Amino acid sequence: MRRRLREYRDIRRAIDIPDELYRELKIVAAKRGMTPERVVWEAVERGVHRARRTSRRLQFPLLHSAEPGSLNLTNAEIDEFVG
Repeated sequence: MRRRLREYRDIRRAIDIPDELYRELKIVAAKRGMTPERVVWEAVERGVHRARRTSRRLQFPLLHSAEPGSLNLTNAEIDEFVG
């Protein structure tokens, strides 16, 4: 019989949390009816997703040229476009 591999594997990681912060974490977890580990997991997940959404691509201005493939600009003109 061939064993099926799980699509995702849980991997345990250790992190250092200062005592005072851990006490606050336990209070938050108790109020939510969750384990401290679950509260941390959800906070990390939200942070990672937010970072993905807020990362933006650079957008460069579209410059037209009378002769495609070449564009002669001075530094001042470049500063004006990029500004």
